[in-house]
Amino acid sequence: MKSLSIALALAAPVHAGLRFGCSSLTTQRLDPVVEPGNAPSAHVHHIVGGNAFNATMTGDVGARATCTTCEMSEDFSNYWTAVLYFKHPTNGSYHRVPVTNNAALAPNTKGGMTIYYTPYDFSTDNLRNQPIRAFPPGFRMTVGSPATSSLDQAKGHIGLRYNCLQTLINRGAEMVDFPDRPCPAGIFAVHHFPACWDGKNLDSPDHQAHMYNTIRLDGFTNAPACPASHPVRMPQVTYETVWDTTKFNSMWPSGTPNPFVWSFEGTSGYGTHADYMFGWKGDSLQRAMNKSECFYDGCGSITKQAMTVANQCTVPDMVGEVTDGWLDKLPGM
Repeated sequence: MKSLSIALALAAPVHAGLRFGCSSLTTQRLDPVVEPGNAPSAHVHHIVGGNAFNATMTGDVGARATCTTCEMSEDFSNYWTAVLYFKHPTNGSYHRVPVTNNAALAPNTKGGMTIYYTPYDFSTDNLRNQPIRAFPPGFRMTVGSPATSSLDQAKGHIGLRYNCLQTLINRGAEMVDFPDRPCPAGIFAVHHFPACWDGKNLDSPDHQAHMYNTIRLDGFTNAPACPASHPVRMPQVTYETVWDTTKFNSMWPSGTPNPFVWSFEGTSGYGTHADYMFGWKGDSLQRAMNKSECFYDGCGSITKQAMTVANQCTVPDMVGEVTDGWLDKLPGM
């Protein structure tokens, strides 16, 4: 998606789905979808959302959580990705890259992510022809894989892309790999999830087979019709994260390879991935998805909270290791 399209989307009236910010909840080595029960998990994650987040999460997450870092106060879901690190070109040490605010979010949002639930695209919801079913309690899924190691594989993960930010609004072209030069306003990472569900399984062994991706173009485009194997149309979930790489730009020697790595190391940005754990309270997400010609907040169908309240939501450190500052090696590696 080019920077012009997102600038127009943020400035002009748009009428389809939800867009809201979630402040950072925690950064630690836990992954209750891929590695349930493991504390620690294999690599560090950046997590936003409800305070039911734990090493093991089953059942109705929305019924157990008591607070959320998201602006939508009825959204106790958890959203997480790997963490970006700077690898020093000279001594090989690592430093965690901080997350900063995206554009056009509620005041006092602290880092975190921008979350989207879109029924169709940015300009219409098309609910008359394409009704949307909200995720059921206990649902979870992932997108992408840290094992992705080739350009062709990465190109096949439609919707998992990067931008080299000139400003928060001027994003430039989407890229499959990390930028090859310092970015004036940071590295922007986007994760689009598939929108077709098999209608039966809350999860699958690889955490992806119960969903099917019919999207063939990057950006906020409508997913084509779902196949018979995955006939249930769900919201198109998207995460946006702004990694503030600017403090490291002066340490990146001109002409040298990209020095940023995900928390599982890797040799490129191809292994970008994200996890989703549904946790909306009751029928709140379904109410929002049923609201026609409405964007950002469900037009009163769901309740918002001030981000000063959201920022009070916390979870304990369940691993007890240092993940920030200069490190000799990545946590868990």
